[in-house]
Amino acid sequence: MPSPSINAVAVITGASSGIGAVYADRLAKRGYDLILVARRIERLRNLKEVLSARYQINVQVIEADLTVENDLAQVEHVLRSDERIAVLVNNAGNGKLSGTVAMSDADTASTIALNIVAPTRLARAILPAFIGRNTGSIINVSSVMAFHALPVTTLYSATKSYLLMFSRGLQTELAETDIRVQAVLPAGTATEFYEHSGVPLSAFDPSVVMTTENLVDAALSGFDAGEKVTLPSVHDTAFWTAYDEAEEALFGATQTGIPAPRYSHAISAE
Repeated sequence: MPSPSINAVAVITGASSGIGAVYADRLAKRGYDLILVARRIERLRNLKEVLSARYQINVQVIEADLTVENDLAQVEHVLRSDERIAVLVNNAGNGKLSGTVAMSDADTASTIALNIVAPTRLARAILPAFIGRNTGSIINVSSVMAFHALPVTTLYSATKSYLLMFSRGLQTELAETDIRVQAVLPAGTATEFYEHSGVPLSAFDPSVVMTTENLVDAALSGFDAGEKVTLPSVHDTAFWTAYDEAEEALFGATQTGIPAPRYSHAISAE
């Protein structure tokens, strides 16, 4: 990601801690002014003081719970009205780890609202301006759980799979433009996510947990390299290539109106 033109702005959701706070630091270091969005306004104000002093950039903070309609609409309005915005980082997310039936209705609705509805609406809010200028970047923070579901991650995995597919769909829509969309898929990362998920970080082998700093630095390096999908913890990119090619081959194999022979015994002759 090159240094921005003067007064370019990066909007980061979930910016009060963890991955979002590190994105704020790294993008400020690259010269972006910032709009930081999160529920915890005191943390945002503290981060604003630190980053504005450290990098001599302008920082605006917005207290918003993106699962609340009025708050989400407020951020949409900012995205539609500020022509300086050049980067949107859809980082805010949650995921109570629970079986489908055991999960409360409130946690179910919150996970869907934050992991699916919010990034979709925020991307839709900024894209007309990006398309009009033929420039801009969207970074969607998904998860490696987009590929995998455990008994306690059914909804979380499904929402992160959506965000990955949404990102890839946008990439095809915008293929003939200079607009960038990157999906970042962290594995275990040392954030406060686990405090709220129901499974403490201490339950994991420390060797499989990445720091937020390493995660974001790797993700931005992947962005700079032109990656559409970045898997910071995957050392052998052949795994992603094989997965991507198998997905394309599988879709191609579906393109026939003739049932597969293994189902022939159940199909009535005409």
